[in-house]
Amino acid sequence: MLKVIATLCAALFTGGALYVSLVEHPVRMADMAIALREFRHSYRRAAPWQASTAVICFMTAVLLSGLTTEWWWAIGGLTVGAVVPFTLLVMLPTNKHLLDEKAQLNPDEATSLLEHWGQLHWVRSILGTLGLVVLLAKDVL
Repeated sequence: MLKVIATLCAALFTGGALYVSLVEHPVRMADMAIALREFRHSYRRAAPWQASTAVICFMTAVLLSGLTTEWWWAIGGLTVGAVVPFTLLVMLPTNKHLLDEKAQLNPDEATSLLEHWGQLHWVRSILGTLGLVVLLAKDVL
Protein backbone atom coordinates (compact mmCIF):
# COMPACT_ATOMS: atom_id res chain seq x y z
CA MET A 1 0.00 0.00 0.00
CA LEU A 2 2.88 2.41 0.76
CA LYS A 3 4.19 1.90 -2.79
CA VAL A 4 0.84 2.89 -4.27
CA ILE A 5 0.47 5.93 -2.01
CA ALA A 6 4.02 7.19 -2.67
CA THR A 7 3.75 6.73 -6.43
CA LEU A 8 0.22 8.13 -6.65
CA CYS A 9 1.15 11.24 -4.66
CA ALA A 10 4.27 11.76 -6.78
CA ALA A 11 2.15 11.47 -9.93
CA LEU A 12 -0.53 13.84 -8.61
CA PHE A 13 2.05 16.41 -7.55
CA THR A 14 3.96 16.16 -10.82
CA GLY A 15 0.84 16.29 -12.99
CA GLY A 16 -0.37 19.40 -11.20
CA ALA A 17 3.02 21.09 -11.32
CA LEU A 18 3.50 20.35 -15.02
CA TYR A 19 -0.01 21.57 -15.79
CA VAL A 20 0.73 24.87 -14.06
CA SER A 21 4.12 25.28 -15.77
CA LEU A 22 3.03 24.19 -19.25
CA VAL A 23 -0.56 25.42 -19.45
CA GLU A 24 -1.95 27.58 -16.67
CA HIS A 25 0.89 30.03 -16.10
CA PRO A 26 1.59 30.72 -19.80
CA VAL A 27 -2.13 31.36 -20.37
CA ARG A 28 -2.35 33.70 -17.38
CA MET A 29 0.69 35.62 -18.67
CA ALA A 30 -1.04 36.22 -22.00
CA ASP A 31 -3.43 38.72 -20.39
CA MET A 32 -1.65 40.86 -17.83
CA ALA A 33 -4.88 42.69 -17.02
CA ILE A 34 -6.11 39.62 -15.14
CA ALA A 35 -2.86 37.71 -14.52
CA LEU A 36 -2.27 38.78 -10.93
CA ARG A 37 -5.88 38.25 -9.87
CA GLU A 38 -5.97 34.82 -11.50
CA PHE A 39 -2.64 33.88 -9.90
CA ARG A 40 -3.99 34.70 -6.44
CA HIS A 41 -7.13 32.61 -6.90
CA SER A 42 -5.25 29.69 -8.41
CA TYR A 43 -2.45 29.73 -5.84
CA ARG A 44 -4.83 29.59 -2.88
CA ARG A 45 -6.55 26.54 -4.34
CA ALA A 46 -3.46 24.70 -5.57
CA ALA A 47 -1.01 25.25 -2.70
CA PRO A 48 -2.68 23.00 -0.09
CA TRP A 49 -3.02 19.94 -2.31
CA GLN A 50 0.38 20.43 -3.96
CA ALA A 51 2.09 20.65 -0.56
CA SER A 52 0.17 17.71 0.88
CA THR A 53 0.87 15.38 -2.06
CA ALA A 54 4.60 16.23 -1.94
CA VAL A 55 4.78 15.66 1.83
CA ILE A 56 2.80 12.40 1.69
CA CYS A 57 5.00 11.13 -1.14
CA PHE A 58 8.11 12.00 0.84
CA MET A 59 6.92 10.39 4.07
CA THR A 60 5.60 7.18 2.54
CA ALA A 61 8.59 6.71 0.23
CA VAL A 62 11.14 7.24 3.00
CA LEU A 63 9.19 4.96 5.34
CA LEU A 64 9.00 2.31 2.63
CA SER A 65 12.72 2.62 1.99
CA GLY A 66 13.42 2.09 5.67
CA LEU A 67 11.14 -0.95 5.83
CA THR A 68 12.48 -2.58 2.67
CA THR A 69 16.04 -1.21 2.45
CA GLU A 70 15.29 -0.29 -1.18
CA TRP A 71 17.07 3.06 -1.38
CA TRP A 72 15.34 4.02 -4.66
CA TRP A 73 12.21 4.79 -2.70
CA ALA A 74 14.08 7.24 -0.50
CA ILE A 75 15.71 8.95 -3.48
CA GLY A 76 12.38 9.35 -5.30
CA GLY A 77 10.58 10.53 -2.18
CA LEU A 78 13.33 12.96 -1.23
CA THR A 79 13.37 14.41 -4.74
CA VAL A 80 9.62 15.05 -4.73
CA GLY A 81 9.72 16.19 -1.11
CA ALA A 82 12.49 18.69 -1.92
CA VAL A 83 9.85 20.95 -3.45
CA VAL A 84 8.63 21.87 0.04
CA PRO A 85 11.86 23.43 1.36
CA PHE A 86 12.51 24.92 -2.10
CA THR A 87 9.11 26.58 -1.97
CA LEU A 88 9.54 27.81 1.59
CA LEU A 89 13.12 29.04 1.22
CA VAL A 90 13.30 30.22 -2.38
CA MET A 91 9.79 30.92 -3.66
CA LEU A 92 8.14 32.28 -0.52
CA PRO A 93 9.36 35.90 -0.88
CA THR A 94 7.99 36.06 -4.44
CA ASN A 95 4.78 34.35 -3.38
CA LYS A 96 4.26 36.84 -0.55
CA HIS A 97 4.68 39.81 -2.90
CA LEU A 98 2.25 38.35 -5.41
CA LEU A 99 -0.34 37.36 -2.83
CA ASP A 100 -0.29 40.66 -0.89
CA GLU A 101 -3.55 42.27 -1.94
CA LYS A 102 -2.65 45.47 -0.10
CA ALA A 103 0.48 45.97 -2.20
CA GLN A 104 -0.05 48.28 -5.12
CA LEU A 105 2.06 46.56 -7.76
CA ASN A 106 2.44 48.47 -10.97
CA PRO A 107 2.05 46.42 -14.18
CA ASP A 108 5.82 46.13 -14.72
CA GLU A 109 6.39 44.87 -11.16
CA ALA A 110 3.56 42.36 -11.45
CA THR A 111 4.83 41.11 -14.79
CA SER A 112 8.39 40.77 -13.49
CA LEU A 113 7.28 38.93 -10.33
CA LEU A 114 5.00 36.58 -12.28
CA GLU A 115 7.73 35.81 -14.81
CA HIS A 116 10.17 35.08 -11.98
CA TRP A 117 7.57 32.90 -10.24
CA GLY A 118 7.08 30.93 -13.46
CA GLN A 119 10.80 30.23 -13.70
CA LEU A 120 10.93 29.14 -10.07
CA HIS A 121 7.89 26.93 -10.55
CA TRP A 122 9.72 25.04 -13.28
CA VAL A 123 12.17 23.86 -10.60
CA ARG A 124 9.23 22.32 -8.75
CA SER A 125 7.99 20.68 -11.94
CA ILE A 126 11.43 19.24 -12.70
CA LEU A 127 11.94 17.93 -9.16
CA GLY A 128 8.53 16.26 -9.21
CA THR A 129 9.19 14.71 -12.62
CA LEU A 130 12.60 13.40 -11.59
CA GLY A 131 11.22 11.95 -8.37
CA LEU A 132 8.34 10.28 -10.18
CA VAL A 133 10.69 8.83 -12.80
CA VAL A 134 12.87 7.37 -10.04
CA LEU A 135 9.84 5.80 -8.34
CA LEU A 136 8.60 4.34 -11.61
CA ALA A 137 12.01 3.26 -12.94
CA LYS A 138 13.19 1.49 -9.79
CA ASP A 139 11.35 -1.68 -10.81
CA VAL A 140 12.86 -1.57 -14.30
CA LEU A 141 16.47 -1.22 -13.17
